Amino acid sequence: MRDSGISRSQRDNDVVLGDDWVAPDQNVTRELQDKRARRGVLSLRGSPLTRKIITLNLIALIILVSGILYLNSSRQSLVLQRAGALAAEAMLISDVFEAQLPEVGTVSLAVGDGIDPVTTLQNISLRAGAEVFVFDTAGTLIAQTKGVEQGGALDLLTDDNPSATLISDGLAALWSAAGGLLKSDTPEPAAQPLEDQLRGMVQQALAGGTEVKAVVDTSGGTVFSAATPILFQGQAIGVVTLASPTGEIDALVRGEQERVLQMFVVALVVSIGLSLVLASTIANPLADLAEAAELGRDGDSRKSKPGRIRIPDLSARPDEIGRLSRALRGMVKALYNRIDSNEQFAADVAHEIKNPLASLQSAVGTLRMIKREDQREKLLDVIEHDVRRLDRLVSDISNASRLDAELVKEDEESFDLLHMLGNLNQFLGEDARGKGIDYITDLPKTPITIQGLEARLAQVFVNLITNAISFCEDGDAIRVWARRRDNRVLVVVEDTGPGIPDQALSKVFKRFYSQRPVEHFGNNSGLGLAISKQIIEAHGGVIWAENIRPTEADITSEPLGARFVVGLPV
Repeated sequence: MRDSGISRSQRDNDVVLGDDWVAPDQNVTRELQDKRARRGVLSLRGSPLTRKIITLNLIALIILVSGILYLNSSRQSLVLQRAGALAAEAMLISDVFEAQLPEVGTVSLAVGDGIDPVTTLQNISLRAGAEVFVFDTAGTLIAQTKGVEQGGALDLLTDDNPSATLISDGLAALWSAAGGLLKSDTPEPAAQPLEDQLRGMVQQALAGGTEVKAVVDTSGGTVFSAATPILFQGQAIGVVTLASPTGEIDALVRGEQERVLQMFVVALVVSIGLSLVLASTIANPLADLAEAAELGRDGDSRKSKPGRIRIPDLSARPDEIGRLSRALRGMVKALYNRIDSNEQFAADVAHEIKNPLASLQSAVGTLRMIKREDQREKLLDVIEHDVRRLDRLVSDISNASRLDAELVKEDEESFDLLHMLGNLNQFLGEDARGKGIDYITDLPKTPITIQGLEARLAQVFVNLITNAISFCEDGDAIRVWARRRDNRVLVVVEDTGPGIPDQALSKVFKRFYSQRPVEHFGNNSGLGLAISKQIIEAHGGVIWAENIRPTEADITSEPLGARFVVGLPV
């Protein structure tokens, strides 16, 4: 694994190949380590994702090669080149005949008057496999010859030892076999002899000059032929036809196709290899992540000390799998944090409920033995107080347990924060003034609109203001003010009460924590500020508590009161 200290910008350019990026052994369970040790290249056969990657890569490669073979211009180019060369050779042979004709007199190819066609052909050097036919104007064959192996430069034009075309021959055999299964029983007409096919070009050459045509030899190979007239004093006295070696063009085309197919085979092997490497970098890490989750699920179903789910740490990968690993690990961590929080909450609830229950049990037990009426009344008051305390505690616990679900399910809306605070100040201010407490407000004139759950945020400010009222006495003051700062708004609730003990500043937002005078015992569950903090943080805000001191430089001075600050995004 790479060093986790590598910056994100450095990792973004990394290339991940093979199993270079897998979870280290210490981050996975023993069962997952055993599965990874048994993993090999052949194990990728069982991966649907691997099969899809290989299949898609091969389909693209096959389509590419098929297109190259189908649109290959090599055959057409070779045909044009050989046709031009063949026509030029035929015209040269015709020029040889014309050069030997007498300047005056009569010439007849049929009787050899003025020229000997046979001798003339024998004196012409032809490349191996090429055939020359000389016809008179009536289409009668006068002479013919065929090139043999001479070892000269002309034989270099003919490839007598073509390279093996195993792939092309194999595909041709398969195609022939498949065509034979679909072939009808009607026999195909046999090809005409080459001489007869060339004889059919005589009249065309006499009428239009040099002609080039593709014909089929009796052996089944393609032959290109050229026919050109022999002229004497401007009149045609015969025709020279030149036929290329049988299957020459076919062999050249097969050679070109064989080279394409050989490259296809090489590309096929490379594509499969790279696909397996690519699949291993995707399928194997995903399999590790899935198996880690499945091991945790199966362990839960077996109820056999499953332990915690340990997601492999692939966060160093600079790709989506790294993101997935980080997300899954974050989700699992949040899940276990929530489980731990719920367990702690359940333990705190049990502890808090035991106190009034113990008091109730003691009072009820004592009530059975008390005879005096005044003492019974005192015990009944204790029982009534504890029942109210339990009722308040259960209600607050119920609200706290439902809070997360309600914050997720309820839809946030835009509302005027100052309008809400104004309504609360009007209602709670009367309560404070009724107790002899000065209630001061300082809110901006311009509305401040925020996005959130108005009822839940109102619950926060009610908690803060009622807390301030409960700690203040006759002659104290409470001030509620708000200010907008760039992209946030601050709402502050201040009082001139006793302040908060320094050791309690970091604890006041914890569940069931309460720092109140003895006379207030049992009147609060200690969940109000914890719920307020949860609501504010769910809205993306912050809340904190501090003491108001005569000078900030002297932290040992006696506090002049307490201040609660709420910051919310605008």
